[in-house]
Amino acid sequence: DHTWTVDGDGASAWLFGGTGADGPLDDLWRYDLTSDTWQRVERGDGPSARFGHVAVWLVGVGLVIWSGQAGSDFFNDLWALDPVSETWTRLPDGGAVPAARYGSCGAIGPDDRLWISHGFAHSGRFDDTRAYDFGAGQWTDIVPTGERPIKRCLHDCLWTPDGRFLLYAGQTDAEPALADLWSLDPASATWTPQPQPEPEARQLYAMASLGATAFVFGGADEERHPLDSLFLLDLDDASWREAQPEGASPAGRSGATLIADPSRDRLLLLGGIGDDDSLGDLWQLDLGR
Repeated sequence: DHTWTVDGDGASAWLFGGTGADGPLDDLWRYDLTSDTWQRVERGDGPSARFGHVAVWLVGVGLVIWSGQAGSDFFNDLWALDPVSETWTRLPDGGAVPAARYGSCGAIGPDDRLWISHGFAHSGRFDDTRAYDFGAGQWTDIVPTGERPIKRCLHDCLWTPDGRFLLYAGQTDAEPALADLWSLDPASATWTPQPQPEPEARQLYAMASLGATAFVFGGADEERHPLDSLFLLDLDDASWREAQPEGASPAGRSGATLIADPSRDRLLLLGGIGDDDSLGDLWQLDLGR
């Protein structure tokens, strides 16, 4: 329930928030992808401690944090970290501002807007999709035509190379884990369920994309047991296949973060929640491509 976000030039990955032994965290760390070393960043005034938030990187803006939860409080504030000065700025939020929530998802679209979808708060789960324009400081409610993915949280989303917004899995009140995959065409605001067979249902998994492939690791199944499987999703045809990496592999977990490091042709997996406790380990998968 922390976030770990690669910067625009692929040199560093920025870790923010999550949950520690004493509750929600507000610390900020930079991981150097060349030297594989950590450096704590003195954060100053910025977003409060939280977990289950959304984090993205936009060139020219920096690290963007939105939403999240701490105790009984849910957030819908929007912050940006300038990576040069390492200072936070609270961003304006006009227009159709989304309700406070946690367990949502977000990704920067081809239009350089932050697109978010679904999530959870005291009032229940959401099924809305909204986009934030950084230049105008305005939110827009993307009202779909026709069917939309059911209300959910603890899912993830990404943009495909051909400009579609994908939303995958998560959980609802009735179903502790989902397995569906949806595609949103932003031009027509139409959601389409993808017919391909999916991996087993899961929530709170880790996902990263590299080129036309998305990688999904772990999560929790319908019995809330941690999973240790790795699946590859072809973003061109929405087909899945399970990977079988050689050698040692991470224990099953939910709530981890997965990042792609294309310069070194690898994935990095950090932390999560195992069978009995929180995890702080870091794993590398060489893709050999």
